[in-house]
Amino acid sequence: MEARLPPCYACVVIDVRHAIPDDVPLLLRFIRELAEYERLTHAVTGTEELLHEYLFGPRRVAEAMVGFIDAIPLGFALYFHNFSTFLCRPGIYLEDIYVRPDARGKGLGKAMLSAVARVAVERNCGRMEWAALNWNEPAIGFYRKLGATPLSDWTTFRVTGEELHQLAQFE
Repeated sequence: MEARLPPCYACVVIDVRHAIPDDVPLLLRFIRELAEYERLTHAVTGTEELLHEYLFGPRRVAEAMVGFIDAIPLGFALYFHNFSTFLCRPGIYLEDIYVRPDARGKGLGKAMLSAVARVAVERNCGRMEWAALNWNEPAIGFYRKLGATPLSDWTTFRVTGEELHQLAQFE
């Protein structure tokens, strides 16, 4: 009888690197896949030009990483700095992290979160935060296993579109 080896992390090569301008089309493709998974495709209005401008232009407001398994790009993480007035230190907000469904469970998500956490530590950040949709139990379970704590005593608010423009004109 032939023995079969179980799947293992050692069987794949995982790599995470900072995104470069040539990654913009790939990043936007991943963003669209994430939106489809989250049932939010109607909300994706971004373009390659906008993504390039804000990741690599003169006024960079966000950063991204691309994750690979066996040299194949299979995920991304996009983050930016925020600031804690209580800690008087910067933080990192992880806007999105995504691993293609067929690559989940192989360690890429953890590797990307770890890479972003290293950036936070290197930059003397006081915390790293992100949000998960309430229905996304696989992600919530994954984050809890890593030691992340859900903040049930906070409600996220958002102003977009016309409401944002109206608020900006308030005097």
